[in-house]
Amino acid sequence: MKKRLAVLSVCSVLSISLLAGVQADKPKAEAGQEHYVLAYKGKLPANFSAKIEQAGGKVERVVEEIGIVEAASSNQDFLSKISQDTNIQSAGRELEAYLETDPDDAIQFTPGTPNGQKVTLDPNAPSYWDKQWDMQRLTHNGDSYKLNDGNHDTVVAVIDTGIDFSHPDLKDNADLTGSRTFVPGTTDAWDKNGHGTHVAGSIAANGKVKGVGPGLTVRAYRVFGATGGAQQSWITDAIVAAANDGVEVINMSIGGWRWMAHNYGDKGDSASMVAYHRAAQYAIQKGVTVVVSAGNDSKDLNNLHDMQAYWKATYGLDIKGPSRVAPAQIPGVITVSSSNEWSDKSIAFYSNYGNAIDVAGPGGDNGPLYDSLYRQDPAGNYLDKRDYTYRTLSTYPSYPVGGGNATTQFSDGKWHGYSYLHGTSMAAPKVAGVAGVIKAAHPEYSPAQVAAAIRQSAIDFGKVGVDPLYGAGEANIFNFLSNNK
Repeated sequence: MKKRLAVLSVCSVLSISLLAGVQADKPKAEAGQEHYVLAYKGKLPANFSAKIEQAGGKVERVVEEIGIVEAASSNQDFLSKISQDTNIQSAGRELEAYLETDPDDAIQFTPGTPNGQKVTLDPNAPSYWDKQWDMQRLTHNGDSYKLNDGNHDTVVAVIDTGIDFSHPDLKDNADLTGSRTFVPGTTDAWDKNGHGTHVAGSIAANGKVKGVGPGLTVRAYRVFGATGGAQQSWITDAIVAAANDGVEVINMSIGGWRWMAHNYGDKGDSASMVAYHRAAQYAIQKGVTVVVSAGNDSKDLNNLHDMQAYWKATYGLDIKGPSRVAPAQIPGVITVSSSNEWSDKSIAFYSNYGNAIDVAGPGGDNGPLYDSLYRQDPAGNYLDKRDYTYRTLSTYPSYPVGGGNATTQFSDGKWHGYSYLHGTSMAAPKVAGVAGVIKAAHPEYSPAQVAAAIRQSAIDFGKVGVDPLYGAGEANIFNFLSNNK
C-alpha cells in the first residue's frame, strides 16, 4: 500500500487508484501554493473574501450552507494570519481523501484463482446471477425483488469516481442529467476509473448483474479524477449538493483519511473534520441517510493502543492521544464493515472494526485459504493463494479505463464491463441499496428510522447481539421487507 504523510495531518493512502497508467485530470496547483479549509462560526461574514485576500489568499470554493471555504495561498504566513480572524472556528491545510482500493496491495490483477488464472466470464451468458453470492444472500435468492425492488423516485447519490451511464445494466437507472462533477478541470461525471461504476452496480444494476434495488435511481457526484485523491472541500460540496438535490441516500465508499483528534496538540478538531461533520449533519437534517465504508486497514478503530501501534509502525510517529477515521467515525452516518461469503464468525481480513460499526455488508475477500494465511502472518506474500470468485461481481465501465479489464477476463478476449472487486468500498453500497429500498417502501422514514430498520433486520452474524465486527449483523433487505409488508 502506498502511504503518505500530509503536512500537519496524517493521511493513510491505500492506493492512488484502482488502476495504473492513467493520467490524472486534477489540475496542478501553482508552485508553492497550498490549499486550506476555513470553518467559520455560523454564517459566513459579509467580508470573508476580503479578509482572505488581506491574509494573502484566494477563495477557491464556498460551501455557504455550512460556513466552509476553501482558500489557496502561496504565502507561508497565510494560515497564521487568517487564523486571527475571530469569525473562524478552525483553519488548516486541506486534507486529501483517497479511494479505499484493493486491500491486499495488488497492482496487477493476476492470478484470479488458485490455479493461476484470471476469473473468466462467458460474454454470451444471459445472466451472471449465479456468481453473485452477495446479492443472493442480501435478497434471499432474489425474493426481495418480488416484494420491492425500489423505484426511480428514490435516488441514491454515489459520491465517487463517477458512473458509466452507457452501461447496459445501468443506463436505465443512472441519472446522467442530474449528475455532476466537483473535480476542478472536469466537465462531466463519467467514470474514468471504474470504482464508482462498480459501486453503482451494487446499488441499482438491472441486467446481467443485479443490485440490491434494481428499480432505484443512482446519481453520480464525482469527486475523484481518473487517478489521485479528492480534496476535502470537493467532498463537502458534493454532500451538501446531494442533500440540496433531495436525494434519499448518500453512499461514500471513501476512506484514507487518518488524523489526530487534536491535530498534533492543537485544541479542537481540524478544519477538515469540522467540515466533514457539518456536511454530514446538514444532509441528515435534510432527511438523507448517509452510508460510509469502515476502511481497509484491518484495525480496531476504537482501540487506542492498536491505533498508536499503527501510527508507529506505519509512520514512525509516537501518538499520545486518540485518532479518528473519517467518514467512518463521523456521528450520524451508517458505518459498514465487510463480511465475506464463507464465514459468519469472521469479517473480511482487511476490514476495520470497532464500536463505530453499525452493520456489515458483503464486500468479499480472497477466500478462506488466503484468510487463514494472512491471519497467521499479515506481512506474508500470499497473492498466489487468492481466489477472486470470493470477491463481489458488479458493473465496470464498458469502455476502456486505465489498466483495462481489472480482475476479470472474457472467453472471447474482449472487454464487456464487469469485474470482481472486494473491500469495504464494495460493502457500503450494499447497505446504501438496502437503505434505498427501505426508503422506497417507506418514504416517510427519517434517517434514524432507516438506520434502525437496517440494524433490526440484519442477520446476527458474529457474537450474539451487537459486536465490534459486524455491528448489528449483516444487512438484509429481504428480512426487512418480509417483516414490514
